[in-house]
Amino acid sequence: MPADATRLLTLRPEGLYCPEGDFHIDPTRPVARALITHGHADHARAGHGAVLASAQTLDIMAIRYGEGFAGTRQVAEGTVTLGGVEVRFHPAGHVLGSCQIEVRAGGVNAVVSGDYSRVPNPACAPFEPVPCDLFVTEATFALPVFHHPPPGEEIARLLASVQAFPERAHLIGAYALGKAQRVIMLLRQAGHDAPIYIHGALQRLCDYHLEQGIPLGDLRPATMDKAEAKALRGAVVIAPPSAFASPWVQRFADPVIAFASGWMQIRARARQRGVELPLVISDHVDWPDLTRTLRELNPGEFWITHGRDDALMRWADLEQRRAKPLHLVGYEDEVE
Repeated sequence: MPADATRLLTLRPEGLYCPEGDFHIDPTRPVARALITHGHADHARAGHGAVLASAQTLDIMAIRYGEGFAGTRQVAEGTVTLGGVEVRFHPAGHVLGSCQIEVRAGGVNAVVSGDYSRVPNPACAPFEPVPCDLFVTEATFALPVFHHPPPGEEIARLLASVQAFPERAHLIGAYALGKAQRVIMLLRQAGHDAPIYIHGALQRLCDYHLEQGIPLGDLRPATMDKAEAKALRGAVVIAPPSAFASPWVQRFADPVIAFASGWMQIRARARQRGVELPLVISDHVDWPDLTRTLRELNPGEFWITHGRDDALMRWADLEQRRAKPLHLVGYEDEVE
């Protein structure tokens, strides 16, 4: 790798910083200028002086934080020049509006991937491989044990359970941005045309996906009283994980508790959460896709933001690849 490629990015207490362009990427504290990869709260925070992001990410931040979430905001379109740096946004395949951020100057480039997935996601644009000299990656599921099954197989297990237990509602824990809409779309692709009931915390973001032309089908509020909830036998109900620790869940009579997450591959986690039907559905790369991406892009060096960097550093050593863990504080593993 050219010696000056790593000069494009450095690490500050606020997070990744580009000195030549004078901006941060996904900073964990308010800064003067922030470039945001996607709308999850561990990457997109309020209070920055200026924000540059995809139009959908800006909309999602406004939904979550209010219209005044930043001093100014700019939609990332084409090439944007900041200082002496060219910046381009490329799809990341993670959630609606998610992007990788490419930074280019002096004939070299770096790509900050944010969170990303190589598995087709009907709720967002697919990951776009961008050749680069420096690649900044997550490592949420960076252990060889994490080999996620095809999402369609997990949805088939869900629908088989719905058919086997028609007298019980199926309550699915799914995060409000991305996972909930993905589960809904996967159900629709599998031919499940029945109404799907959603917790109130999911309503606005589901409405936004509908506004963006993503066909989620017949969605109905799961805000009924206890008597009405008991009538939802055989229905699919989606709620954020926090709802399962609230009185809301008690209105359902003997529901099947499910949870959609890459972590459900670890059965002990499912048991700890009282999950009867673990659904291994992730919006992050698993071990095979993570290592395949690194081999495909073949950057001169890669940096690891968070996750299981120990295993990935060992892999890099065996592959004779240059790598560095950043130990970024403030990013979470598949949560909002």
